[in-house]
Amino acid sequence: MQKINTALGLALATLAVGFLAAACDNTAPNNAAGTGNAGSATPAGSTTTATSGGGNGLKIGSLLPATGDLASIGQQIIPSIPFLVETVNACGGVNGQPVTLVAVDDQTDPKGGAAGMTKLATVDRVAGVVGSFASSVSTAAVSIAAQNKVMLISPGSTSPVFTEQAKQGKFNGFWARTVPPDSYQGPALAALANKRGYKRVSTVVINNDYGVGFEKAFVQAFEKLGGTVVNKNNPIRYDPKATTFETEASAAFGGKPDAVLGVFYVETGSLLLKAAYQQGLLQGVQVMLTDGMKSNEFPGQVGKTNDGKYIVSGVIGTVPGSNGKALEALTKLWQSKRGSPPGEFAPQGWDASALLVLAAQAAKENTGVAIASKIREVANAPGTEVTDVCEGLKLLKEGKDINYQGASGNVDVDENGDVIGIYDVWEVGDDGKINTIDKVSPTK
Repeated sequence: MQKINTALGLALATLAVGFLAAACDNTAPNNAAGTGNAGSATPAGSTTTATSGGGNGLKIGSLLPATGDLASIGQQIIPSIPFLVETVNACGGVNGQPVTLVAVDDQTDPKGGAAGMTKLATVDRVAGVVGSFASSVSTAAVSIAAQNKVMLISPGSTSPVFTEQAKQGKFNGFWARTVPPDSYQGPALAALANKRGYKRVSTVVINNDYGVGFEKAFVQAFEKLGGTVVNKNNPIRYDPKATTFETEASAAFGGKPDAVLGVFYVETGSLLLKAAYQQGLLQGVQVMLTDGMKSNEFPGQVGKTNDGKYIVSGVIGTVPGSNGKALEALTKLWQSKRGSPPGEFAPQGWDASALLVLAAQAAKENTGVAIASKIREVANAPGTEVTDVCEGLKLLKEGKDINYQGASGNVDVDENGDVIGIYDVWEVGDDGKINTIDKVSPTK
């Protein structure tokens, strides 16, 4: 009862927030599902039925950060789920009925994610959920999902902890992700550092599953390549709720390493880099970042120098790339609805949604148990390769096997719910814009 009461309380409280927001904003409540401004998002903690179904049709949820430390990334992913649902419903839905979507803001907070997942599972009774992005939030949500037999597919949680726990059988098959784990991205970034000739690197990370897991993967790979992590025995890990970072910046950049690896989220990471600049520590040290910082907003949040240049000009990083066969079609759809290409992790969000609906159709049943049993079947060979979700649904209705080829990649899902990907190398230009400059693969 405590979980249900918490979820209902969240729903009632945030319903009031929704009404207040509507009174102050001319934007349609379901703008994230339509053609509105790219910056629109579901209000904090609120629930929106983006596409109404009926009867016993498939009901799915999204649990993503519209607010909080990762809002700038979450708002890029969020529209991908209603876009997918609209596409599916336009071609007949799943198992003969429209799909219903319930969207919840996890607020980039494990407590918010747990409450949101509880609501989705016990009040909305969804069969599957796309979420979350932050590994710490997914950690809080996945046990609730598994307990309630809801299939959870993350488009962004990269902590290797999920792989380890899946091997231990903790999720009972109710977990997968369309983004590769940091056990791959860490080595990819180590390979990039080695390629650029950096020998001495220090690390500073957010103290959660994402930061610590990435740090471990990077250190192991970089040392294998002959590099030295100068603060290996004294790791610098900051509290996710911290607001000042002078001490962490001084410790990470002190001693003039060749490069500093920062594993951050946008809001706190921007503050830490600004603190390093204000202490005069950035000059002569290459800053390397990860997917958690690849947001168009972050260069502006760190700020400019006295002569008007962006402080983080020249900063490099990695992010899971999107090179799937379905990416071109998704890009055209996004352009038609938003007037711009899809943002970071939107392809992964689209693919996570696609796997949920395809698995339900393959199982001919709209339950989490049924979806979990068919995820790998629709994602992997053998079967007819399909990039179009509607084509996949048609073949499945005819009793044929499919091998979905996604927008983010081929999304071949292994027994631990993991996929392997390629990584884009990005750099902040002098104009403050982030550009993809290269690709890198994890070393083995």
